[in-house]
Amino acid sequence: MLKDGDPPSPDDVLDKLRDLVSSTFLQHDATALHIRSMALIGRLKSLNRAANSATRKRKEATAAARLEMDQSHLGLQNLLYEKRHLEREIEKCRQFASIYQDVPLYTIEEFQRLAPEEARTEEVLSDEHQLMLNRLSFELAERQRLDLKKKNLMREKEDLLKESRAKLSTMDNVKTQIDVLMKTASEIQKKVDDLVIPIPSQDSN
Repeated sequence: MLKDGDPPSPDDVLDKLRDLVSSTFLQHDATALHIRSMALIGRLKSLNRAANSATRKRKEATAAARLEMDQSHLGLQNLLYEKRHLEREIEKCRQFASIYQDVPLYTIEEFQRLAPEEARTEEVLSDEHQLMLNRLSFELAERQRLDLKKKNLMREKEDLLKESRAKLSTMDNVKTQIDVLMKTASEIQKKVDDLVIPIPSQDSN
């Protein structure tokens, strides 16, 4: 049953059209019945147009909602794919065997004692990643310093060896010359001894 202010439904209009052909309206004027029936048919057409318009709008809204849902689903699939990709990359990073893991480093205590002050601040010591980077940088700097020191010592060693070899060669030359001089002196002494006339002894008289 219609309430005041409610538009008639298609069923209400059809009921009224059926009433026009019932026995109740047999004695009514045909013109009035025709006018009434045309008004009801017009109303039915208006309701049909309104229903079609509402259906079309509902279909459009449904299509827009479906498109939005498809886009959201596609976005979710992209996010899940990106998540899986990042998880695989993280796992690769965790399993990556870097050479630094096998490099003997200064202990934390040695690093705190020897490293430059700016490389071992409280902020750095509380950041595990930055701390490792600073330890590796300090290790590299120390190894470069020690390598340079080693090269300098090797050069000094080579210089000392060259100087030692030169002195040894000079000493060998001097020794050879001394040996020659001693041999020459011995030969001269022998010749002098041969030239000396022995003095007769008094017992021979």
